[in-house]
Amino acid sequence: MIPTEWVEEAQQRIAAHIVCTPLLHDPARGLYIKWENRQVTGSFKARGALNKVLSLQPWERERGIVTASAGNHGQGVALAGSLTHTPVEVFVAENAVLVKVQAIQALGAKIHFVSGGYPEAESAGKQYASETRKTWVSAYNDGQVIAGQGTLALEIAGQMAISADQTWLVPVSGGGLLAGIAVGLQRFASRPRLIGVQAEAAAFMHALYYHGTQAGVPDLPSLADGLTGAVEDDALTIPIIKKYVDDILLVSEDEIAHAVAFAWHTYGEKIEPSGAVGLAAVLSGKVSAASTLVLISGGNIQPDLHTRIISTYRTQA
Repeated sequence: MIPTEWVEEAQQRIAAHIVCTPLLHDPARGLYIKWENRQVTGSFKARGALNKVLSLQPWERERGIVTASAGNHGQGVALAGSLTHTPVEVFVAENAVLVKVQAIQALGAKIHFVSGGYPEAESAGKQYASETRKTWVSAYNDGQVIAGQGTLALEIAGQMAISADQTWLVPVSGGGLLAGIAVGLQRFASRPRLIGVQAEAAAFMHALYYHGTQAGVPDLPSLADGLTGAVEDDALTIPIIKKYVDDILLVSEDEIAHAVAFAWHTYGEKIEPSGAVGLAAVLSGKVSAASTLVLISGGNIQPDLHTRIISTYRTQA
């Protein structure tokens, strides 16, 4: 397990490089929403990536950094690389979201496109890092990455009183964010009910949580591109989530799209489908809105997709 002290150290380490994102209280619904789509790079991923890279030894950075990403983690690592003058190479799937790939490149990182999906990009990236003796930075299977994501728990606790009668909804794929928040919450005597939410199309962590295996779980195309792909078998996130998380829920593609449109039409916030799954769980009635905090994890959505979604669901928001 990861010590809570790591999360506190991460908060100090990355404070100068991130922003404290807004926390909205919607009293009519009894709902709290943490807008991490307002974070630098447009995603929570900057927290973990910065904490990892800033915690590396100089010789580890001098080798150069390699990672794989659906897009948001790559932006975080690229940002950390630019701050530390470290060369970064990011492996992405050939069908990765263009706006995310362009943002990675704009931050100075080199892109390697890989045939297939995220699992293929991750495998290729790890092999390349091993062969070239460069430093590999996982998107979720790393203690310092997890600790960096956990700073969100401390930040939220500084914005609102947390209690055992609350429910927190957190997007989950590989589990870095959910595990980090679970660890960060351990420093508090009174902790909310913690629930992970992921897309039905790629229910890998859900299967691991309830059945102890992800064998046979399909990895289908999803609007929530950042939540697809199997979890590494030895992932540090798995035992943390099994120990501290209360439930993992699944939401459909239609429910995810509805949540993206709802955020825009109701709050004027542009969010990406991967970041919308917690809100989708509330809007679909899987969780009551009362005393619930929804973590919106990112806002990097392809503009034409966002336009299509908010037009299609305009009357349903």
